[in-house]
Amino acid sequence: MKNKQVVLGIDTSCYTTSLAIMTVTGELLGDFRRILTVKAGGCGLAQSEMVFQHTRNLPELIEQIKDMNELQVVAIGVSSRPRPLAESYMPAFLTGLGLARSLAKVLQVPIFTLSHQENHLEAGLWSAGGPSTSRFLLLHASGGTTDIMKVTRQEDCSFILETVGESIDLHAGQFIDRVGVALGLPFPAGPHLEQLAKSAKEFFPLPVAVQKEKISFSGPATAALRAIATGADKGAIARGTEIAIGEAFHRSLRNVCSQENIQDILLVGGVAANKFIRDLLITKLAKRNIKIYVPEAKYSGDGAVGAAAHAMKRMRDGNANGKSVYCN
Repeated sequence: MKNKQVVLGIDTSCYTTSLAIMTVTGELLGDFRRILTVKAGGCGLAQSEMVFQHTRNLPELIEQIKDMNELQVVAIGVSSRPRPLAESYMPAFLTGLGLARSLAKVLQVPIFTLSHQENHLEAGLWSAGGPSTSRFLLLHASGGTTDIMKVTRQEDCSFILETVGESIDLHAGQFIDRVGVALGLPFPAGPHLEQLAKSAKEFFPLPVAVQKEKISFSGPATAALRAIATGADKGAIARGTEIAIGEAFHRSLRNVCSQENIQDILLVGGVAANKFIRDLLITKLAKRNIKIYVPEAKYSGDGAVGAAAHAMKRMRDGNANGKSVYCN
């Protein structure tokens, strides 16, 4: 007998297929993920290959959900595009959206769409328990995004996202991946570079390029690749890469906080899951009375927990008249 009401979250990003099961009261019952396969030495996947792998992975992840006979799916949340912009589009997200629409029709339940960036925001709020202020900053740092967003809550609990800082060339994750692959690490290189950096007894200094709220990672990446070619210590380069990214984030966030008069920041994205970078930001920004909210690392990177939390909140709010709801 189906006696537990749940929502299903779906996210099909560039490198992870994800599903999540959450109760209507916000308890996470299941978190299922599969990293897409990239050939050794490769630096990414074509969209067609992402679509193929997501199409193959989704049924297998669905089959991993246990005790489905005891669960009643009452809503579905799904990432449908990269950013909350009308023109934002990426074929990989249509895979998850297609499954969500099909399931919603068969089960006769509502479907709530959000962007991949909002999915990260929701997962971060759910895991970190805040910020609960009316205005805060969101640092979304990954392989495809390096954005500092101003988040403003509305009276109806919807919110407005406004870009107030960003990288002008490489994203932080691209910087890490280029350095990591050159160091012989698997792609995506983030977790492997973080592990390699722990072996460093010193760090290789890399330039930091920040102009007010704008960040440039192309110069530091070039310097790191040049150092690798000359035989510099691999661990030292990995640590130097973390320091360069963390310091760039610190300077840009510091400037934006001053400009916007905001003291609360939520970190999300695969790069923001790096413990060394997190600790650097927490320590340095605390000196300016700026509070950093950090979700558990596994809820900072790509996953479907945010989509599930989104659907859960929409159901709790009586569908919010068709509006996105992000109340705590």
